[in-house]
Amino acid sequence: MNWKVVLAVLTGNVIFMASSYTMLIPFLPMYLTHELGVSVEHVNLWAGAVFSATFVVSAIMAPIWGRLADTRGKRLMAIRASLLLSVSYFLGGIVTSPMELVGMRVFQGFAAGLWPMDLAIMTMYAPPDKLGICLGVMQSAMTAGGVIGPLLGGVLAEAFGMRASFFVASAALMLNCIVFIFVIKEPPNPSKKTNEENSSAFGSFSLLKIPVLRLLLSASALVQMTILILQPIVTTYISSLAGDLPNLIFVSGLIFSLGGFAGVIAAPLWGWFGQHKGYLRAALTTIPLAGLGLCIQGSVSDLYAYAALQFTCGLFFCGVHPSINALLAKNTDPSVKGSIFGLMFAAQQIGSILGPILGGTVATFLGMRYVFYVAACVLFSLTFFLRTRKKLIEGTE
Repeated sequence: MNWKVVLAVLTGNVIFMASSYTMLIPFLPMYLTHELGVSVEHVNLWAGAVFSATFVVSAIMAPIWGRLADTRGKRLMAIRASLLLSVSYFLGGIVTSPMELVGMRVFQGFAAGLWPMDLAIMTMYAPPDKLGICLGVMQSAMTAGGVIGPLLGGVLAEAFGMRASFFVASAALMLNCIVFIFVIKEPPNPSKKTNEENSSAFGSFSLLKIPVLRLLLSASALVQMTILILQPIVTTYISSLAGDLPNLIFVSGLIFSLGGFAGVIAAPLWGWFGQHKGYLRAALTTIPLAGLGLCIQGSVSDLYAYAALQFTCGLFFCGVHPSINALLAKNTDPSVKGSIFGLMFAAQQIGSILGPILGGTVATFLGMRYVFYVAACVLFSLTFFLRTRKKLIEGTE
């Protein structure tokens, strides 16, 4: 297949996937109280269980699915993930108790793995000199879906009730499944013998013994942790800056989305930058600038300044993951692309678990502003460490 056709199809696939996820996640606490009868005093406990269930299970399963992608086919694993995710969303729309919703999220974690398969397929179709822009476009699509999802979910909830969002998400993932079955072909791969030999020699967890891959996976987890570290406090923090501003919920949602809007714009540009100037250089530029933005964001007391910095941070954060993903792709054999992106997804899921826990702990004991400073310090430390390992990452050590 032509790589441009693959990029166009996978971009639409990623938008459907990301918007399906984000049209539901912001409304899960309301779903628990309004549809499943959870009391207000217990909703936070149930919401925590619902949120974390998927991350924990998918972190365990992602390397397994990645290994199977290398031995059984990446397209097959993408079909599997799309189909099972579609089923999970449908089940979410018919659950009648909070325990059933937790069970649905556990099953969703078992089903997850579509994003790493999209990345693995794209890196195998993309010409080497187009890898950066391809990953940048796909990151932009992921971010766009993250902006579209909550808006669409809100409209559906108002017009048809919250359960409708689950059924629409299910239909979107089923469409993704159909596209993989009838449109996308298995990417070019080494011979079966070579593939089996490499898969045996470099199983998912054996790849962790390779220093450069271990370093890049750790970086991916830390970046994801800092992205989600603000999740427990961001709405409360915006409310503290806004005061008695009318339409506070709408304003909070709009400000929260500004980083996503910035990411849609800037992600392809950072992909182009990495492609022409070097992916490590792109990472070493975006990571500290994102940290600086967070540091300033925690210092301002004006809502409009905070909103401007939210947009600014989005301009830099969107360039980090594509740069790391491109470096992972360049440092791995085609026969283990599924395994490495499965490990990448697992690392990000671990970061997604640790981020909110760390953010909530820091906010509780030190105050909300310190969450921004801690996140910035993590990014500055990561920048320093990557600089010290520059020769290893570039293959000159």
